[in-house]
Parts: sequence; C-alpha cells; structure tokens
Amino acid sequence: MNELISPHKLFSRSSVLEKQCPVPKSRGLYAWFFKEIPHIPTDGCVIKDNLKLLYVGISPKNENSTQDLRLRIKTHFSGNAEGSTLRLTLGVLLEEKSGFALRRVGSGKRLTFTHIGEQWLDNWMEQNAFVCWVEHQKPWQVEESIFKLVSLPLNIRDNAHNLFSQDLSKLRTLAKQRARDLPVANEDNQQRQMKKEE
Repeated sequence: MNELISPHKLFSRSSVLEKQCPVPKSRGLYAWFFKEIPHIPTDGCVIKDNLKLLYVGISPKNENSTQDLRLRIKTHFSGNAEGSTLRLTLGVLLEEKSGFALRRVGSGKRLTFTHIGEQWLDNWMEQNAFVCWVEHQKPWQVEESIFKLVSLPLNIRDNAHNLFSQDLSKLRTLAKQRARDLPVANEDNQQRQMKKEE
C-alpha cells in the first residue's frame, strides 16, 4: 500500500472530472490529501508536497456492491453530503468558514449543505483536496490495516483508536440533529439572497 500513502501523483477535482477521467472503473482504495482543514489535529499524519493525508476510503465496500473507484471518487468530488461521507465531514468542519450549515432539502428527507453550499464545497475541494488510488480486488480486506499504519483523523468507522474520530462523529451527529430540527431549506430564497449580495 506504499503507493497509496506515498503516491507518485495526486489528482485535483478538475483533473478527475475531465472527459478522459484518469480514475479506473475498478475496485480499490483511494486516499485524500488536503492543504488545510481547520480544527483538525494532524500530528502523525503522512505529509506529501505539503499536503496531509487525512482520509482513506474503499470502493466497493463489499463483494455485492456495484460501486467502483471512478464512481466513488467522482461522487466525493461532485456529489453532495447525502451521498458522500467525506463531503458531509468536510462541510461540517468548514461550516464556520463557508457559512453553510447542513439542512434538510427537497422533500425534507435528504441532508445536504443546500445547492449553493455544495457549490462552495466544490470550489473549496478544487483548491484544497487531492486524491490518489490503488486497484485491489477486495479492498475491504485491507482497509482496516491501513488505519493501524497511519493517522487518519477524518475516518470514523473502524478507526476508534484515533481520538479525533470520536469528536468528529459527535460533530456530525449534532449537525444532523440540528438539520432535522430546522425547517426544510428554501433554496429559491437562498439563491435570490446570494444574487442580491453579489
């Protein structure tokens, strides 16, 4: 797994979302390196080119899933907090900076940072988030072993030995509870307000 922890190349959001996507449609593991995220202890984290490795994921999660690396990485880069645990985590940690809280949207069942908030997160990731990957036929068999090798503060599942992961879990739970207590976001009003401020 050295090529995951110390990759030859890291890919930006724009390079992954190009028409000729470099991410393979295969199974494997992916690692996320970041420039800066506030309020995260990074002691012991792997550093490459002044970027810190903070999160590792797998695709698919088990033998029965039809997900692959390309689909999962694209979802993290261009989806929303409902479908991406990484985006949920980043949005919660960056709420003070972005001004966008987790909210109920649409019919009220989905939780995202609203359309504008997710766009803000897209732009932030373009500047600050970089990814690499390795192909592996059964990534779920090796994911947990990586947590024992390096400090990954943004991973929660199977990562209880990292003390920040427990704090992060609480922050996400609180954000979800607050979102459920608030009314469904009116995104039309939000769009109009943003245009006025421009």
